[in-house]
Amino acid sequence: MNHKTLFDVISPIMVGPSSSHTAGAIRLGLMARNIYSRPIHKVYFKLYNSFAQTGFGHGTQKGLFAGILGHKVSDTQIKDIFDIVKDVEYTFEYGEDLSRHPNSVDIVINDEMRISGDSVGAGEIKITNINGFSVSISGNYHTILLMYKDKPGMISTVSKIIQGENINIASLHCDRNEKGGTASMYIALDNIASDEIMYKISAIEDVYYTTQIRKLEV
Repeated sequence: MNHKTLFDVISPIMVGPSSSHTAGAIRLGLMARNIYSRPIHKVYFKLYNSFAQTGFGHGTQKGLFAGILGHKVSDTQIKDIFDIVKDVEYTFEYGEDLSRHPNSVDIVINDEMRISGDSVGAGEIKITNINGFSVSISGNYHTILLMYKDKPGMISTVSKIIQGENINIASLHCDRNEKGGTASMYIALDNIASDEIMYKISAIEDVYYTTQIRKLEV
């Protein structure tokens, strides 16, 4: 193990005083940006529990906003992010919900997509919900996300497309709102999927939405 890797395991190289409240916040913003994968003009954040109570002192708000804009954990511009960026509308609200993780946030982008996530410690994060569908996405893998009409054979069809390109599937998870309703699937991959794979998946009948979520850089 080299020195950089050992240091990163102990604590991420970051701007700010707290790996959970600062580095984790930045990575949550980055993941939300990767999931949405389109230009961002407006963003709403609701911070919960410890995030809400101590976020000001740790720069949590700056971290979330900077991440949404694509700034990485070590970027020194983060401390002045609200002064630098003027063309993205943002709103922060705060709440308490004991059913949520202590460091939890809801992010709504362009009034179109709602993403919930937790900062779980040492800069690590977990996306827990996308538009009402339960997920568990850490950012440690390239991940394909799709939403589609729930019907038999969809898992097999998507898996064959990916495996046909000789890419290994690390994990695959599904959720649905009701039988025959809208379902979601997210697939963690050992390698990034090609444009051809994404095109083939998006062309499957009754697939409504597809995107590839690139893994977060260390």
